[in-house]
Amino acid sequence: MDSQPSRPSTPISANNGILENGELTRARSKGREKLLRGLQRISSSPALAPFQRQRSSSSPYHGHSNLSCVSLATPNAPSPFGQTSISSSYFSHGASTASSSVPSTAPTTPGFESPGCNVSDPMLAVRKVGHPIHATTSIALPHHKKKLTTFNLWANMPHEIRIHVLSFLTPKELVRTSRVSKDLYNLCYDGQLWTRCDASEFYQQIPAEALAQIIVSAGSFIKDLNLRGCVQLEHHRRAEMVVKASRNLVNATLEGCRNLQRQTLHDLIKRNNRLVNLNLTGLPAVCNTTLRLIAESCPQLEMLNVSWCKHMDAKAIQTVLEGCPKLKDLRVGEVKGFKDLEVAKSIFTTNNLERLVLAGCEDLSDAALQVMMHGVDPEIDVLTNTPMVPPRKLRHLDLSRCNRLTSQGVQALGHLVPELEGLILSGITTLTDSAVEPILASAPRLTHLELEDLGELTNSLLSEHLAKAPCASKLEHLSIGYCGNLGDTGMLPVFRACTSLRSVIMDNTRISDLVLAEAASMVRQRAMDARRRAISLSPQQVSGLPNVTLHLTVYDCGNVTWTGIREVLSRNTEPMKISVPATGTPSITLTEEPSSSDLTTSMFDTDNKLGTATTTPINPSPTTSTTVGTTTFSCPPTETIALKCYYGWQQTVDEHTKRVLHGSFPSARRLEAKWAQYMQAEEEERAGGDGAGRRRRRRRAREAAMVHANEEGLGHLGEDGEDVWGAGGGDEGMGVAGGRRRARTAVCAVM
Repeated sequence: MDSQPSRPSTPISANNGILENGELTRARSKGREKLLRGLQRISSSPALAPFQRQRSSSSPYHGHSNLSCVSLATPNAPSPFGQTSISSSYFSHGASTASSSVPSTAPTTPGFESPGCNVSDPMLAVRKVGHPIHATTSIALPHHKKKLTTFNLWANMPHEIRIHVLSFLTPKELVRTSRVSKDLYNLCYDGQLWTRCDASEFYQQIPAEALAQIIVSAGSFIKDLNLRGCVQLEHHRRAEMVVKASRNLVNATLEGCRNLQRQTLHDLIKRNNRLVNLNLTGLPAVCNTTLRLIAESCPQLEMLNVSWCKHMDAKAIQTVLEGCPKLKDLRVGEVKGFKDLEVAKSIFTTNNLERLVLAGCEDLSDAALQVMMHGVDPEIDVLTNTPMVPPRKLRHLDLSRCNRLTSQGVQALGHLVPELEGLILSGITTLTDSAVEPILASAPRLTHLELEDLGELTNSLLSEHLAKAPCASKLEHLSIGYCGNLGDTGMLPVFRACTSLRSVIMDNTRISDLVLAEAASMVRQRAMDARRRAISLSPQQVSGLPNVTLHLTVYDCGNVTWTGIREVLSRNTEPMKISVPATGTPSITLTEEPSSSDLTTSMFDTDNKLGTATTTPINPSPTTSTTVGTTTFSCPPTETIALKCYYGWQQTVDEHTKRVLHGSFPSARRLEAKWAQYMQAEEEERAGGDGAGRRRRRRRAREAAMVHANEEGLGHLGEDGEDVWGAGGGDEGMGVAGGRRRARTAVCAVM
């Protein structure tokens, strides 16, 4: 066969991207052109781009490229396939001069094979590649993120711990929390949270349905039930629900539930045989049958309060005493029938009562009280002339307003109540000194004594018996109000001997300013003794703010003047100087003792228009000074006196006490001095007179006004020219810098 002549190279057409050969027929050229255009359009389609696998970073074709599939080597460079490169004809658009004798082994376009294309042809069709198609493609599997499961701490918490957490909430907070969710609703009404149901704090706000629901939900868990003042339970159905749900009550208070039905109350008593404390004060439903049921159903009862129950008498009390052997606290105020000697004999026989309240029992007579103390016809000791019976266990006895009692009956308490701590004899107007003397002599633990409205008592009872009694050092409360015969002669020895007093009521008596001064001295000495003991134990201890340790009631006392009130106020702010034996160099930080000008330096901001002051609390440090053998400590007062006095002075006294308790001693001293100047000027104004007296009063009034101005912000010059009151800011011309200072004359030293 004749060899075919070599085919001359033809230039590449940029319009259709195919090789033109004059020998091929026009139909074949058009078919190839159509096929290649279709393949180019398919490979260049952007819709196929997301399905292609990205090229690796090492591939030379990883960027956006319009290069051909042919080699880009230089014309002189040897071909890796052993043939001449045709890249020059591609870029120059010229005809190739390569030899036709070299067989063409150029690779075809990757990714597909062109049908009808001559592989042996050295000059292949060239097309631009926008997004090359790879022979092997792969689709990545979707990445499934692991869902994070939230841990619900409250839901996974044990039930016991959740109940313990909710136990710190108040009943009102529990009811509010129950509205959050159904789960919390069930938890908040769990019976373990309502073992103590005290509705006295919110009985005015809670409706009857909610209160009944709480008690019913708690059920047998409730042990302490306090329904004081809950008149909501007037409906018999609600009350029955409460009674049926309460089966394990230990303490029950139904005081003020005046609408409680008698049958409902009886059912409650029958169902709860573990009652220890029962308060039925003022219930109309209580009768003798009620007390009989208590005696039969409550053998563990220790406290019973049936005061002001009008439908019962003392005969029922005898049943309770016999049926409740553990009863220690009996309160039967204003109950009738205690003139019965059988009831008194029952009280004497049991001898278990530690508290007996007979206030307002008008039927109580001397004979009944004597039987209660020493029985019927006791054996009498010849030497002491006292009954030979076991001593009573009474610790608190209230006989106030028992008008039928006399001194002869009250004397029976003497030498038979050695454990007595509280005695109330107020309102027994016929008592004399002889009734109280044996009690004071034989009650060494007495701490509470009320002798109010006993007009027959004299000062000798206080000075000769109370001040010398074995209980004098332990007495804390004393009330002698409306005892018109008592005065300074009796109270001065009492304040000297009874150093533990915390409350003294002396209204409508004959005491004077001397008693107030003695009380202030006693409190000051007590505070110094306590401070001295504290220093000896811990010298580094720094005193805190003062506390009220004595309450005095002295209103309506004609002999008490503003001078005595001022003495108490002055002692409340006076620093204490304590001397202790020197055991070496004290380790307390040494500070300078404040001077008079420092003590009165302004410590609060004053509003001149409103007349109010805002104090700044301070805590002065103790000061020390060492001498030969002793060390002296100077520290602020730690104990103060709270006064109730004449209503015209009470506001000043209250403000002074408030500043002292806040630690603002300088401002308290300024208030005291200002009030003293005002009272002195007012007293001189009431004195009246003409001439020199009027001028003197006017001068005093002007000086009082100056002191008032100083309190509002102006300064006051002392004898040495220093501003002893302190300069403070004022309003609209009252300040030091903005106002004009009035000329002041020197004050007479005598006046």
